[in-house]
Amino acid sequence: MICILLVAGHGTVLETQIKSDETGLYSHLSGVPKALLPGIGGKKILDFWWETVNMRQLFTEVYLVTNADKYKHYERWATATDFPVENVINDGSTTLEDRLGAVADLELVVRSRKLQDDIMVIAGDMLCADQNFDIAQVIRFFRSKPGELIIYYELEEGEKSSSRGIVEVCPDSHRVTRFLEKPQEGRTASRLASVVFYCIQRDTLSYMSDFLNQQPQTTGRTFGQFWEWLISEKQRHVFGMKLPTGFQLIGQVGLSDYTKWLTHYSTKQQGSPAKPITCRSYARVGLMGNPSDGFNGKTIAMTIANFWAEATLLDSQTLVLVPHPLNDPTEFGSLQDLFCISRKEGYLGGLRLLQATCKKFYQFCSKQGIALTKQNFTLKYDTNIPRQVCPSESCLFGVFLFMPQDLPKPIRANFILNVETDELFITAGLQDRVVQVYEGLVYMDFSKEFMEEHGFGSYTPMDMSELPPFWLAYLSDPSDSGRIHSNIRQRWLSEEPLVIEAMRRFAELTDQARTAFRDKDWSRLAQLMDQNLELRRSIYTDDCLGPGNLKMVQLARQFGSAVKLPGSGGAVVGLCLDQARLVEMRQAFQEAGCVFCVISPYNPSASAVGGQH
Repeated sequence: MICILLVAGHGTVLETQIKSDETGLYSHLSGVPKALLPGIGGKKILDFWWETVNMRQLFTEVYLVTNADKYKHYERWATATDFPVENVINDGSTTLEDRLGAVADLELVVRSRKLQDDIMVIAGDMLCADQNFDIAQVIRFFRSKPGELIIYYELEEGEKSSSRGIVEVCPDSHRVTRFLEKPQEGRTASRLASVVFYCIQRDTLSYMSDFLNQQPQTTGRTFGQFWEWLISEKQRHVFGMKLPTGFQLIGQVGLSDYTKWLTHYSTKQQGSPAKPITCRSYARVGLMGNPSDGFNGKTIAMTIANFWAEATLLDSQTLVLVPHPLNDPTEFGSLQDLFCISRKEGYLGGLRLLQATCKKFYQFCSKQGIALTKQNFTLKYDTNIPRQVCPSESCLFGVFLFMPQDLPKPIRANFILNVETDELFITAGLQDRVVQVYEGLVYMDFSKEFMEEHGFGSYTPMDMSELPPFWLAYLSDPSDSGRIHSNIRQRWLSEEPLVIEAMRRFAELTDQARTAFRDKDWSRLAQLMDQNLELRRSIYTDDCLGPGNLKMVQLARQFGSAVKLPGSGGAVVGLCLDQARLVEMRQAFQEAGCVFCVISPYNPSASAVGGQH
């Protein structure tokens, strides 16, 4: 790939105002072209771009196009920065009136140097807010798409869309559907601004001469009009990629623009260190319909405040994942200590989940056209969730990592599940991920037709007022989730009638439970919970559910409580409407060596910050 930096513009307004400034503060900048003015941190604006693209593993050549009026400035700059002087191209123009135009400058390089490769074009006199974005990620995204690539950013507050080329981008395909050059107010609701930062396929380079033949006037030879023509008339596929930054000093700007934006971006960069970001994710219990979430069924689940996991993100020089002292132990009191911990907890803590999520996040952003900054971080986590209740560490990073506009909740749940199933091969379903993303009490419909059409299920938050006293008990020794799921998936894929009918019945029970929640008919809900368990036993068998789970079920029923499995195994959730029996049952569970707690439902609408701290 070849990179071309365009600095052939004539900054007449800025240059004139610097010369006429009476304060004397800018006299040393008189005659200096815009690209060579001091940028953020005192570094020349062009220095930043040269450092960004000066990578042989990405670009075979880098060219710089300037005008005759400022050629000597750039020649001296090239010798001082090890830029190949022979790659500085003079377009011959000396004034704003006899300029060639941006597209003509690009065509000049392609034609004169006989370029036959994909090219990246950047305006080398733009001020970029983020000095750490990953240009390699831009190239990877470009090569993954069958067309050209336009870089865009979201306009900052106070920026008018009439001052920029505005793009409308399909959120699914990332294809640019419209390009509007400095549109008047009301023509588009888009706030996505394009700048001179493009990737163009080699086969498209020939279109430039056709465009220039149709635009004899210099004023029409802008990239904005070129893209409008290419998209609207030539029907070329053009895609968009969002950079998490801003761009300024584009085109003809004045001294006040230069000082304002330089101060603004410099203040941002020199500001106080970023505050740590901490987010908490709550454990969940499946109240009805599980485990049909993986089989086009329906479920109801609820987040609980009793147990939680949280992650903290801090700014750091390198990317660091901090092992948890309890869940990712690396130091033991003795060999016997290691043996006991490993036998009970296994070998798989939360660290692998964080690492897999980071990897999947980078992959997701690259695929979705979201360029990331190179800024590093330290990520650590904490949790009080017993493994047999709900392994929620995997949800942590996904919950706070994405802004809602970049990843809607249904897609976020899919993302988290994919981390577990695709990266770590963990047996899991969508129910847990959905309820932990939405939080609260959630009704979920995973019907095949809806899933195939939308890529996710239909999720509806439910009223959480006046909920009955649910309880939770779990074994001291964790259960293996994978074994509990057994061979049901194979039987379901084989369309075994018993399994197909059971999943249909799970969905019916869930709809009936939804009605019971709405009517606050807790006796009916208790009956449905018992039916859910018996239906599960009929297809999974007691051998699969295991003696520990069945022991807790039998104990609960001795006290007249409804009971079912809230997840894959190792815990039971119940509903006891008799307060006196609930107290007696707690004691019985404790005497049987189980942990028992009354559930505190987590209601996000009752929390001022929705789970973030």
